[in-house]
Amino acid sequence: MNENSSVEQLQQWLAGAAEVALKAGDLILELYEEQAYETYEKADDSPVTSADFAANRLIVDGLAALTPDIPILSEEGTHLTFEERKKWPRYWIIDPIDGTQEFIARSGDFGVIIALVEHNQPVLGVIYWPAGDVLYTAQSGQGAYREDVHGKQRIHIRRLADPDQDVIHMAISRRQPRERVLQRMTGDRELAMLPAGSCSLKACMIAEGKADCFLRVGPTGEWDTAAAEVIVGEAGGRIVDENFKPLTYNQEADLGNPNFIILGDPAVPWQSVFIHHRNGD
Repeated sequence: MNENSSVEQLQQWLAGAAEVALKAGDLILELYEEQAYETYEKADDSPVTSADFAANRLIVDGLAALTPDIPILSEEGTHLTFEERKKWPRYWIIDPIDGTQEFIARSGDFGVIIALVEHNQPVLGVIYWPAGDVLYTAQSGQGAYREDVHGKQRIHIRRLADPDQDVIHMAISRRQPRERVLQRMTGDRELAMLPAGSCSLKACMIAEGKADCFLRVGPTGEWDTAAAEVIVGEAGGRIVDENFKPLTYNQEADLGNPNFIILGDPAVPWQSVFIHHRNGD
């Protein structure tokens, strides 16, 4: 089955993946509230917890039951070689806990990420925020949605009244030095800084119009952005690298992302706001 999946098939898979994300979120929140987890260090010195591993098992098992023939690529799993991976027409890509540092710091700003990539393009995105019980979903060509206790509604990026002059609301990390971000930006635009947690939740802020942009400087993986690509894209925004080129999925042996920018209103002259691309790097 190498052709594109039907809209109806994708809808079924999206609903199933959302259910899996909700169950994983329940498990994560239980471990979080009881502080019933151990913390470890990965080879790159980034933290990981037993909650990450427990959520990973639940998600992998849930997706395998939903779609037995579709492979799964997880941040916390064993990664096959590129020679094996590049033959996949479609695959699930997951991050069981996006924002493990926030989980450990007990800020509540962490999420569950599940995405489906088909022919190297993300086509389904699920991001669940367990602490707020908010679910974000999107399917390529079908819109982006937020669902919480008040119901389900379609979401859109914020349109600025004056894209050339209005204050830009910028989501920014609580954990990363702001200087690394600000030195890549023009000083000509007024910015309102909105501190937030994980990359995925900042993407959702932009998709639902609570922020206009976010620049990530530092290491991330394709699992950090795949779901956000669909959710932000269907809400009217986009994700690009610092040189305003698209991100890629399963096209290289290295699964790491370059520095990237999540952008809202397309009418804003973003290439004059983020100036790294002018250096020719």
